Amino acid sequence: MKIALIIPRNSSADEKSFYDLKFVSAFLLSKKSFSYLLAVPTLTALTPPEHEIRVFDENIEDIDYDWAPDLAGITVRTMFANRAYIISENFRKRGVRTVLGGIHPSMCPDEALKYCDTVVIGEAEEIWEKLLADAQNGNLERIYKAGRTVDLTAFPVPDRSALSADRYLANIVQTTKGCPFHCEFCSVHAFDGQKIRNKTIPQVISEIEKISGPAAGFKKKSIFFADDNIIANRKYACELFTALKPYKLNWSCQASINISKEDELLALMKESGCGAILIGLESISEKNLSRMDKGINRKHDFAEAINKIQSYGILVQGSFILGYDFDTQSSFDELMDFIDSSRLLMPLINILTPFPGTKLFSRLEKEGRIIHKDWSKYDAKNVVFSPSLLTPEELLEGHRRVIRHVYSFDSIYNKLTYYWGIDFWKHSNEKDPIKFKYRLLFAVRLFSLLFSLNLKRSRFILRILPKVFQKRVRISTVLTLMAYNDYAYTS
Repeated sequence: MKIALIIPRNSSADEKSFYDLKFVSAFLLSKKSFSYLLAVPTLTALTPPEHEIRVFDENIEDIDYDWAPDLAGITVRTMFANRAYIISENFRKRGVRTVLGGIHPSMCPDEALKYCDTVVIGEAEEIWEKLLADAQNGNLERIYKAGRTVDLTAFPVPDRSALSADRYLANIVQTTKGCPFHCEFCSVHAFDGQKIRNKTIPQVISEIEKISGPAAGFKKKSIFFADDNIIANRKYACELFTALKPYKLNWSCQASINISKEDELLALMKESGCGAILIGLESISEKNLSRMDKGINRKHDFAEAINKIQSYGILVQGSFILGYDFDTQSSFDELMDFIDSSRLLMPLINILTPFPGTKLFSRLEKEGRIIHKDWSKYDAKNVVFSPSLLTPEELLEGHRRVIRHVYSFDSIYNKLTYYWGIDFWKHSNEKDPIKFKYRLLFAVRLFSLLFSLNLKRSRFILRILPKVFQKRVRISTVLTLMAYNDYAYTS
């Protein structure tokens, strides 16, 4: 069979977010995306070799509807569910059978079935081959449901050969699944379970070699470990970080705040190439942390934890949620003050979003506080529920005010000056120095933006240009912060 695997676009062409880095793509004069969804290379690896696969990622390319597959598989997250349904209907009009899978169809199967031929509920590893055989024999069922969480050691590593690899800024690798916590707003434990499952270390190293080793031409592309908490299994994490050392990678990850108490792990992470950790700090309000069932965060002093982690030369990228039940107008100023005082360089600040399948969604729906179910607005930058102590309009404006303060060019420059002053990236610049030609190209591109109508950006560029060739300056960091500014001031 001919099989199309599709990643719907995250948003419309004129919308931006913290996660798409559209400014980076435009700056590089090339249509690129931060990364891909891991579901597609996972399905590619599970597909028997007699089938022909083409991948269409709408974030970097158009779908070729003139190429007529026998089956189209679409991976679906809530915020682009509407777009996925449109794609599915477009294929069905052409006589192509469609399959929807991923977290949103798993949580809303009855809805998804209105727009496709088949829904996969849960993980696809033990389902996909049977589904393909049924499709080939004309016996495609309406629902395929995973009966259990899968053994990650029993399946091949993801196959990225069908992806347009040069169009992505980073590779995605996942070594574990599951989360022992049960945060009210999170759907991970509902979809992946609370038991931690992991691949074998040889499996992970095999995957690393395919994307960064000899077979990949020793490409230095960044790697993001998509584990929900990479230190959930401490013994495994130690073995993993030790095994990564010889590969001289540039990687980042997600972890819980208790990493700040793990000196051995932090040292191993830095030695193996970790440059940043995304930590869900979520709120500086004790009441909100209790409400969201984020007990682990209540046991730590955030500022102390950030300083400890960053003392190892690993940047903390804290994420926060605005709009929880105890947030008021003063919460916005309190968060801005905390970010300023802790010198968090790249915080992600999201509006609370009740995703289907979460305890939060069930609670707010029961309380009559869900405003609508236009899934395209479930993107952490729109308000889709009625806050407890704010109006939706106040929450939207407060979010806008926070991100514009945090990512104003003055704020960015002041923080960069601090990090350059302590030579924060010294280790990275020694292990992975930036070539002169890239600094030169970056400077030329900056100069080309100098005479645009954005006066504040022009002033920022004038302050940055003399520093571009200094060893302690990581130009990728400057570019990312410019992208965040672009999002903040066009939202």
